[in-house]
Amino acid sequence: MEVRKIVTFAEDTLNESGKAAEPLLRKVAVVAVVKNPFAGKYVQDLAPLTKASEELGRRITSIGMAAMGELAVQSYGKAGLVGVAGEQEHAVAMLTTVYGNVMREAVGGGKAWISSMTKRVGPGETIDIPLAHKDALYVRSHYDGITLTLHDAPLPDEIAIIAAFANRGRINHRVGGLAVSEIKGQDGLV
Repeated sequence: MEVRKIVTFAEDTLNESGKAAEPLLRKVAVVAVVKNPFAGKYVQDLAPLTKASEELGRRITSIGMAAMGELAVQSYGKAGLVGVAGEQEHAVAMLTTVYGNVMREAVGGGKAWISSMTKRVGPGETIDIPLAHKDALYVRSHYDGITLTLHDAPLPDEIAIIAAFANRGRINHRVGGLAVSEIKGQDGLV
């Protein structure tokens, strides 16, 4: 796919409500803004987008892993923004299991379904990328997200594909649920 730009967002939170985070919470999102070959027309077979998502996914997840540094990924999420000349389905086609498996490979495995969000937008829209634990969806401490805005993307004939990662759950989480130490890692739920 024709890539116009790749943008990397990184955020380190060191404390919350005056309480130090140990370890710090790092969230990273990497965005690839690509030309949408199906903008402005209906195309029945979106398989070319799904196929292209594998190589694109490898490219942006490697950037994401570098931005995480020495911190191991515990949670992740994915998202797509499609410009107004495209369809939401174009972004969805790029976030299937093909793309998800690339993300799992990048973080050294993952059993859970990967949370996602897609929408059709103009440039400058904000998107919230949901995050959840990579091995067990019932780990409530890891229900989180990262918010970003692309000021000049996607243009009407573009798609922005996003991979997001975090090294831990929310700081000061205290609303129960399955603890990380209790994960069985068998079915992606517990």
